[in-house]
Amino acid sequence: MSEAVELPEVIETGPEDADASILLLHGLGADGHDLEGVLPHLPLPADARWRFIFPHAPKRAVTINGGMQMRAWYDIDPDAGLDGGRDDIAISAAQAAALMGREEDRGVAPSRIVVGGFSQGGVIALEAGLGYPRRLAGIVGLSTYLHDHARITERLSLANAELPLFMAHGLMDPMIPIQRAATGRSTLLDLGYPVTWHEYPMGHEICLEELQALSAWLQQRLA
Repeated sequence: MSEAVELPEVIETGPEDADASILLLHGLGADGHDLEGVLPHLPLPADARWRFIFPHAPKRAVTINGGMQMRAWYDIDPDAGLDGGRDDIAISAAQAAALMGREEDRGVAPSRIVVGGFSQGGVIALEAGLGYPRRLAGIVGLSTYLHDHARITERLSLANAELPLFMAHGLMDPMIPIQRAATGRSTLLDLGYPVTWHEYPMGHEICLEELQALSAWLQQRLA
């Protein structure tokens, strides 16, 4: 079921006979190892047969960082406006969708697949998950925002209408203000998506309390 899209390099952990797959995309300047590092702090059921997949974004010049080459799912150009990077985002979302399709090829039902990410990775997870053509288990967005929310209805898939989402954000995030994340949440709620929302007294990061809440949500979705 995977599309003819070039797949990014990935890190994987989990059993060969996994019955669920969780795809997590890192933020700007990091790589797959960044979110792999949360696993020891993410409580999981002892009998969970879940495969975790951590892709590496390609290296590209990032305008906001002076054109420095770094791993990024899309360029950030302050002069392009809040919803710049559209073409890069579409390509990265297609890659994430292809990775989910590969999990289907490996025998995991789409209803047992979760796509999520942190910051830039969360933007791609929302874009890929909301537009995926088959029903998923859910989408996770950590310290992120909804890209081009004014035109999101043009990119939604009916298969994932009213799909449950988990979103969490830091109240003191200096990179992506919580107001921007809350705007996306409001848009999704208005469209009928049940959003589990958490706020924490932190910056642009992930905290242990957040991981505990995420674990409970994943167990609910993949029970």
